[in-house]
Amino acid sequence: MTGLTGRALRAQAQERLTVAGVADPRRDATLLLAHALELLLGRRVAAHHLSDHLDSPAMNGLPEIYDRLVMAREARQPVSQITGRRAFWNHEFRVTRDTLDPRPETEVLVAAALDLPWRSVIDLGTGTGAILISLLAARKAARGLGIDISEAALDVARDNAARIGVEAEFRTGNWLDDVTGPYELIVSNPPYIARDEMADLAPEVSRWEPEGALTDGGDGLSAYRAIAAQARRVLVPGGHVLAEIGWQQGDSVRRIFEAKGAVVRLIPDLDGRDRVVGAVFPHGMD
Repeated sequence: MTGLTGRALRAQAQERLTVAGVADPRRDATLLLAHALELLLGRRVAAHHLSDHLDSPAMNGLPEIYDRLVMAREARQPVSQITGRRAFWNHEFRVTRDTLDPRPETEVLVAAALDLPWRSVIDLGTGTGAILISLLAARKAARGLGIDISEAALDVARDNAARIGVEAEFRTGNWLDDVTGPYELIVSNPPYIARDEMADLAPEVSRWEPEGALTDGGDGLSAYRAIAAQARRVLVPGGHVLAEIGWQQGDSVRRIFEAKGAVVRLIPDLDGRDRVVGAVFPHGMD
């Protein structure tokens, strides 16, 4: 045992993270302490048992492990990348630097999809597979395809699907190029941040998440143009597209899909901001 208690270690970490500019230093210091204990003990420590470790002298090896984790967070690496996992919808997903970190606002898209009738779904820019896997876990009889331009991201998605017990196909591709239908639903959380907005992102995002999953290097709308241009070719008549959007992009994305013959609605997040565009193509495949 060391002379410092777990609580003292956490207080030191919290101060370091505060200096580093981390938004919620106490929360992150606690999460990282729990992860350090997991690495040391080889098992997760239940939240209600963490207080025992806070009040006791730190176990041998814990300060060194904890210090490495806190150093990573001081460099503004996201907690999910440090721990290697992120909770999303009803499951926990493995995340790496090759994937976008699944975010709570994307659950709006999952909820909207589960309100629709469908038995086949394609997820464009699947990343961790969080959207597709969440949907297929809820619709056991459905079939799904996840497409991503990054093979490294697809490896993560395949691993997540296997761990969660979902059968899905994953393959490399560029949006709907080389995809044949019919599918009843297309979902996507594409790179929608404009190039001139990248400088405003938090370091956790701009330094650590894959740039290609964040921005198209232009106006942030190219993915919607690509999806809208080909959606009817792969959808059944009356098929749906659900795509996450930036909160100021609603009107622009609406016009893109309406120009291709879709009936469009905008779905807000819990803060009332436009978050998902829902497009229906009444006439289906060309």
